[in-house]
Amino acid sequence: MTQWRDFFDGHAPRYMDEPFTVGTVAEVDFAERELGLAPGAHVLDVGCGAGRHSVELARRGYRVTGLDLSAGMLEQARVAAGAAGVEVRWIETDATEFVLDEPADAGLCVCEGAFSLLGAADDPWSHDHAILRCIHDALRPGGPLLLTALSVLRVARLVTPDDVAAGRFDPLTSVETDTLEYGEGGERRFAARERLYTPVELARFVGEAGFAVEHVGGGTAGMWGRRPLDLDEYEIMVIARREADGARD
Repeated sequence: MTQWRDFFDGHAPRYMDEPFTVGTVAEVDFAERELGLAPGAHVLDVGCGAGRHSVELARRGYRVTGLDLSAGMLEQARVAAGAAGVEVRWIETDATEFVLDEPADAGLCVCEGAFSLLGAADDPWSHDHAILRCIHDALRPGGPLLLTALSVLRVARLVTPDDVAAGRFDPLTSVETDTLEYGEGGERRFAARERLYTPVELARFVGEAGFAVEHVGGGTAGMWGRRPLDLDEYEIMVIARREADGARD
């Protein structure tokens, strides 16, 4: 994951300029409602990035733990928290191997902050499964999770045989590979690998990690809601709840 860390470190100062970040307040409104957050609840934000959801949750009185791989993104998050006058516990860590010392009441893992992003040698299944299992173990039994992941339906309608031949899309693993540029003048670049999902396989995948799935639908940033998935949107949303230990083999 070194290349993703380097990319986000370099992109961090410009992250909040991205157009999809303007919906933060409405997204947290939705998450607060759908996760059923009690006053003072402990919320875990996995792949928190520059902290836009974490800081807004903290502003509303929740205790928040924000995890991210990128020191650069976490530095931006600390600045945002300071400007808002709130405290958030920030942890620099890989989402595939973290352990919390205090159970969280609810979890967020959204906007490709961790889930779906693969390192050069990462297996598409074991990488995302490890993230889900870490989240599962960090939540109290019955704790809700709001997860978004990249949708393969949009890409599959656009991909060509040339894309497959060139390695830009693997139809057997649903991994898309694109060249991302970063640095002050875009002088650095790397082959970014991202795992995409169908709604059915994502729901099954989440269930196999020990969650009871309650909703699957559209989840593109800025368009959160309990609604059907549009074929042209980027992200799928899953709302699930950690099952009690032993509820599923």
